[in-house]
Formats: sequence, C-alpha cells, structure tokens
Amino acid sequence: MANIKTKVDEWEVRDLEDNGVLRIYVEHNTEMGNRGVEGIQIWYTVGGTQIVNFEPVHVERWAYQAYKQKTDTYFLADYSWAVHEDTYIKNYLVIGDTLKARVEVKVRSKMKPIIKEYDLPFTVDI
Repeated sequence: MANIKTKVDEWEVRDLEDNGVLRIYVEHNTEMGNRGVEGIQIWYTVGGTQIVNFEPVHVERWAYQAYKQKTDTYFLADYSWAVHEDTYIKNYLVIGDTLKARVEVKVRSKMKPIIKEYDLPFTVDI
C-alpha cells in the first residue's frame, strides 16, 4: 500500500515590521516511521523548509520526556525555530486524552502568538 498524503491545514503569519511571512503546512500521512502507521507532518518555512514528524516512535520518546519533566505540553526545541523572543515558530507535543501537535507562531507585529493544535491519529504507551 502506498502512502497517501492529505492536506490538513495551511496558514501563514505576516510580520508587518519587515513584511516577512512565516508559513505552516500540515499534512496527514497514512504510512510514517519504522512502523508504517498513520501520522502528521508539520512543515514550516523560515528561510528554508523544516519538517516535524509526529509518528509513534518519535512521539513515544517525547511523551516519556514530558513525563520526566512533569509537563503535559512538551516543547520540541530541536524541531522549532525560536532564536528570537518576538518572532518564532514553536512546536509542541500536547499530552492528554488525545495526543496533539501544537504549533505556535509569533511575529513582532502581533501582540500574541497564533496557536493551532492537531489531533494525532494514534496513541502511545509510556
């Protein structure tokens, strides 16, 4: 069976300070990771394109790290662009009844970040 990619969401945030644009694209994949199961990819563009794979092997490790830190919102520092305090794209794993991928985008000309969450199509055990 071939992997089927389906667009879940696409959005952008324009910074009126310098007219820069931060773009987010979210897609569902029917086969991801070593187990070949469903997952979510979040693509973000900041100069170049970066991809965050929310698939069971990664998410299980992140959920364990969240457990160790005693948090239900685990910041994915290695999979985010957060070099500035007033302009960033931060990715998180949200632990709850349903696992979620969270994207938080902030630009200088917006007072608050734009936050969107996407349900993950699987569960993990830790």
